[in-house]
Amino acid sequence: MFRRSLVAVAAVAVLGSVGVTLPAGTAAGANVVTPGSFRGYGFDQCLAPSQQAMNAWLKHSPFLAVGIYISGASRACRDQPHLTPAWVTTQLRNGWKLLPITLGPQAPCNPRFPRYGTDPVIRNDPGADGTFSKARRQGANVAQNAVTAAQQLGISAGSTLWYDLEGFDQTITRCRKASLGFLSGWTRGIHSLHYVSGVYSSAGSGIWALDQARVNHPDEYHLPDQIWIARWDGQANTSTSYIRDDGWRPGARMKQYVGGHDETWGGVRINIDRDFLSLGKPTAPAEQHCGGVDVDLVDYPRTKAGSDPVVVRALQCLLTEQKVYAGKVNGIFNAKTLAAVQSWQTSHGQPARTSFSRRGWMSLLAVGPQPVLKFGSTGAPVRQVQRTLNAATSGTDLAVTGLFTQKTDAALRAWQKATGRTVSGVVNPRTWAALAAGTRP
Repeated sequence: MFRRSLVAVAAVAVLGSVGVTLPAGTAAGANVVTPGSFRGYGFDQCLAPSQQAMNAWLKHSPFLAVGIYISGASRACRDQPHLTPAWVTTQLRNGWKLLPITLGPQAPCNPRFPRYGTDPVIRNDPGADGTFSKARRQGANVAQNAVTAAQQLGISAGSTLWYDLEGFDQTITRCRKASLGFLSGWTRGIHSLHYVSGVYSSAGSGIWALDQARVNHPDEYHLPDQIWIARWDGQANTSTSYIRDDGWRPGARMKQYVGGHDETWGGVRINIDRDFLSLGKPTAPAEQHCGGVDVDLVDYPRTKAGSDPVVVRALQCLLTEQKVYAGKVNGIFNAKTLAAVQSWQTSHGQPARTSFSRRGWMSLLAVGPQPVLKFGSTGAPVRQVQRTLNAATSGTDLAVTGLFTQKTDAALRAWQKATGRTVSGVVNPRTWAALAAGTRP
């Protein structure tokens, strides 16, 4: 019974998240769904950082996702002075992926809770039928509070809301079942309100218990759509020996792989945990240029009369898009092409020559929106960077996909090192300027 309901709701919440319609009376879903599909690095900490800190870390850190505590009576940072609807909207517009966290009632066998003496713990009463119905109702009520908090902050339906269940002694059967009942209620409540259910817990307790329930008792519990594994093994992946490899894969796991420590980026120090996310299946919209001309080349060599028609055609197309060339896009480096090339060169501070150098290619390929990019970014600006890196150095051979993967990260770092720049893996304003200027090794 429970499993059939879970599949139906999860299909709406996960596969159709962008198209979810909020019930009347709730916040309008103006912001993008978060985190959506994303594969990359994140961090979490108790207190939501200031806008100044977020800006500095966006431009200099490897992170593009951030955990924020939005609700729960047992969270350590009940006061969140920076966490406002405007803060949420600003981060999402800047490209951050937000991970909204609730830390409410904890396992009844966890000796560290209640944290404040009055905050509730998970109800440990199995009831006459042994289903821990009180814990389930408790989880559903906490889910309602979490959704209310999310809506007040402008976190749109279809987003993942995470429940933080701190580590507990999973060998105590009654405590484990109470906790699973609570999490089942949480997931059911989250689904009923059009959000995606996520659960954070330690690999050896809460996550282990969920995986056991998934395999051995699939009809007894509503299982979360996504899991956040706390396993401080220093490995930036989503693996752990505590659970089976097939659970919540592909695309429904993240891992907190380094515990609390200080990191400084852009002159701002924050105490964080490090996370690696592999959620959904990131994609980038397809592009079309000049009616189907291929501009996504693995190399952009010096181009002149007699050069490869494929390369010349790409050059003509891109110059056409910049309103510099008005001739036929035919792959022939003719007089009109040369005139357009020289016009581009002189307008970009380059000597007018009879050929188009790699430096020229870089200045042309970098044209367009220039947001901060890093591992995990997607979209047209990523294609710009991939093309420009292919032009910068022969043999880079990046596939132009619009997905900022490990290969793009490695190519960017190699270019940064070879040109004497800070090796960060981040395309920030200074990096964009250097790429557009044709900076080469």
